Amino acid sequence: MRKGLLSFEYTGKKQRRMILREHSGMPKKRSRRPENPTPTEVILESISDGVFTVDLEWRITSFNRAAEVITGVDRSEAIGRLCSEVFRASMCGPDCPLNLTMQNGRPVINKSGYFIDAEGNRIPISVSTALLKDKEGHIIGGAETFRDLSEVEALRQELAGKFRVGDLTSRSPLMQRVFEVLPAIAASPSTLLVLGETGTGKELVARTIHGLGPRNAGPFVAVNCGALPDTLLESELFGYKAGAFTGANKDKPGRFALARGGTLFLDEIGEVSPALQVRLLRVLQERVYEPLGSIRSENADVRVIVATNKDLADQVRKKVFREDLFYRINVVRIELPPLRRRKEDIPLLVEQFINRFNCLQRKSVEGIDADALSHLMAHDWPGNIRELENAIEHAFILCSEGVIRVAHLPEELVCRGSALARNTDLRSAHDILDVQAILNALEKNSGNRLAAARQLGIHKTTLFRRMKKLGLSPVKEGR
Repeated sequence: MRKGLLSFEYTGKKQRRMILREHSGMPKKRSRRPENPTPTEVILESISDGVFTVDLEWRITSFNRAAEVITGVDRSEAIGRLCSEVFRASMCGPDCPLNLTMQNGRPVINKSGYFIDAEGNRIPISVSTALLKDKEGHIIGGAETFRDLSEVEALRQELAGKFRVGDLTSRSPLMQRVFEVLPAIAASPSTLLVLGETGTGKELVARTIHGLGPRNAGPFVAVNCGALPDTLLESELFGYKAGAFTGANKDKPGRFALARGGTLFLDEIGEVSPALQVRLLRVLQERVYEPLGSIRSENADVRVIVATNKDLADQVRKKVFREDLFYRINVVRIELPPLRRRKEDIPLLVEQFINRFNCLQRKSVEGIDADALSHLMAHDWPGNIRELENAIEHAFILCSEGVIRVAHLPEELVCRGSALARNTDLRSAHDILDVQAILNALEKNSGNRLAAARQLGIHKTTLFRRMKKLGLSPVKEGR
């Protein structure tokens, strides 16, 4: 028993169940194992991949030990049954890899999928297939090997979790610092100011904070303050009572009322007129407001998040934005970096957009090739993530399967990328990523190359050599 317990933590989920069964007093299942195993059978019993064979009627003729462990099905129960009865897999039916091999004679290598084991668990697997032939070369059935990817999938999800918060995805150190503070900001009731260029994902950040916060059961209401004239925006925010103006035949609740118990997101707050800024200031300070035409105040039970692509401090200096309102909304602030400063996120975002458009458009695009990705990496993306998403959507119009190539990208993006490639020493996407990482580290450390090297996790001389190879000029400040 001690031997089994010592190895417990190093085994997979299926093996742990077998160890528990062995030492818990539960009756053991009796397997029908070969009495006089051949060398081939000995090998099949010793490998960690599941292996089974079928005859021409799709009945299982052999089932090795690893297949028992992975599926939770004893070989005595499996042998003689149709493989579709034993394996409740995502690939059963027309997409069955073993069926394809039996039809065209070509093996399938490492096709991903999943099956439901004996306990009802969904197990990710990779499958390979081959034909079975007798000594005369006649086909007598097929063989399939499958590998349990549960631990690989768990590790993938753990790594993905480090780059994801809610619907936000990023590997960038700049965004990782934002990710670190999001849970604390979400738990706070304070007004939040989100700064960033157009297309950097300000509303997505607001939705993520709403989803992480205590008001996530309430509504999320978004208002683009720059899309409405001032008089209409006021009635949209605060609502009005019947008879407040000509045509107001009945009461209409405003966005503050609709967002009660949840979050109100005011985008492009810098576009609001000074007169309306006064009313917003009162709501944020006193948490009450009056609908147009009303003589009673109503409580503003909302978490307010505001966003802008303008420099509000500069707007205050120009007397365009009220200073007292600026200080009221600038309690907590998040600044989103533009995509040109986090280009290491482009491959991750492209993969995310491809998955999304595959689902929306029912296509099967597998990814993007290296040349097309290098064009994306070379582009400066003035429209940020929104522009990148539009570029992938454009590619989906021309590409319905396979991989996205340069010919599928928007023409203006390809032209600019080609011009940049002719006039730059950066010959690969890898070099572009290195340049971006080095410049970010130097900027963060005020040009101190020693501190930048420490942040990048490399030796100072390695940083010097890499800067020289990439054509980056030495920074005079710092060491």
